[in-house]
Amino acid sequence: MSQKVILKGLRLYAYHGVMPQEQKVGAYYTIDCEVEADLSDAIQHDRLSGTINYADIYHTIRREMQHPSALVEHAAGRIAQAILDEQPGATAVHLRLLKENPPMGADCQGAGVEISVNRLIDNSIRL
Repeated sequence: MSQKVILKGLRLYAYHGVMPQEQKVGAYYTIDCEVEADLSDAIQHDRLSGTINYADIYHTIRREMQHPSALVEHAAGRIAQAILDEQPGATAVHLRLLKENPPMGADCQGAGVEISVNRLIDNSIRL
């Protein structure tokens, strides 16, 4: 059985971007996050200790979004790694990070990245 804690459609204001104007003015970002974990204890026994608290995931995402990056790839990787670092029960993180109304001369809802990061058995390789 696939087991995930999901946050969908988080909307945060941040200052990521290559262009100086993006770093100064900022933009809204939409984030979808899925955290894979063994949730069987929560499913069977109705205990918060048997799951990953989605409020904790939100606070990690919010904190990491406050640190500007030139690239959304870097911001997404940093968020995913922070979730894995702070949630020992998490086995993988799937994250979509979209900048709303990106400065590229096109009318679109958003542009960004989608990444998946699995917990490494050997921690010598990190994002």
